[in-house]
Amino acid sequence: MSKYTAVAYFGGIPPNNTNTEKPLILTNFCQGVTAAGDTAILHKGMDAIPCDVALIQGFVHEHGKDSPHLRLRRAAIDLQRRNNKRSLIVDSNLFLYANKENPLHYLRYSFDGVFPTTGFYFDTEIDPSRWQKISKHLNLSLKDYRSHGEHILICLQRNGGWSMAGLDVQDWAINTVNILRQYTDRPIVIRAHPGDKAAREYLDPKSPKCKIKFSKAVRLSTNTNLVDDLRNCWAAVNYNSSPVVGAAIEGIPIFVMDSINSQCAEIANTDLSKIETPTMLDRQSWVERLGMFHWNFQELTSGECWQHIRKFIK
Repeated sequence: MSKYTAVAYFGGIPPNNTNTEKPLILTNFCQGVTAAGDTAILHKGMDAIPCDVALIQGFVHEHGKDSPHLRLRRAAIDLQRRNNKRSLIVDSNLFLYANKENPLHYLRYSFDGVFPTTGFYFDTEIDPSRWQKISKHLNLSLKDYRSHGEHILICLQRNGGWSMAGLDVQDWAINTVNILRQYTDRPIVIRAHPGDKAAREYLDPKSPKCKIKFSKAVRLSTNTNLVDDLRNCWAAVNYNSSPVVGAAIEGIPIFVMDSINSQCAEIANTDLSKIETPTMLDRQSWVERLGMFHWNFQELTSGECWQHIRKFIK
């Protein structure tokens, strides 16, 4: 069996980070690599060094800000590409709606990118027992599709976030509402991205930055938990991010506007003219696929996660 070297870049963590999970991802990962018999380097320098797999906590996109930790991420990823080696990207888990505390520290892992079109998600070999394990750990199960519901939930993403490719989130929301109104008179609820602190201002109806015209028919959600917005929901609409994962698991038909980059592409509707008659596709193989790139801290430390990932290094 080939021996591999993995480097965990501590310098890729923001310098003002207070989230204890981020450095633990790196140390636990290195422990697991070592447990599996490979070489792990805890690299605290700000330079990129050659290796088979570079662990990057977070990602960096082409229009990202210019700061030391992001420059290091870029340098490490660029070096891996030049050497035809792998970058391992760590991102938040797609089941986070079930428990934001994430006590077992399930996270999402992929090689070389964060979209289905740019990253490899170790999902070419499906083991159904992984979803069974995750389902038990997180107390999740696929609910039957609903045949009733009242409102349509529009889940926004971060304004200016790289996943929307520069689209203004309010302009997208307004356009989506206008299209929906051609085909339905159901109430529409708009949910801000919980991590977008600026949304408190630009979605405030009294703010000059607010472009959306809220009314009884189009209202802003005040719920903290996504599950509360999914109650009595007819359908959920999103551009390409994770909230509709929760909607789909809870049995609510979903619509995504960027199906190419969405992890829900295979089970999502894409035509808003079908909002009253959504297709309800089978989700079992989809959720089992998601399970193949979600791993918890215990699996990271033991080397179980690395043993799965290392099969795809070449």
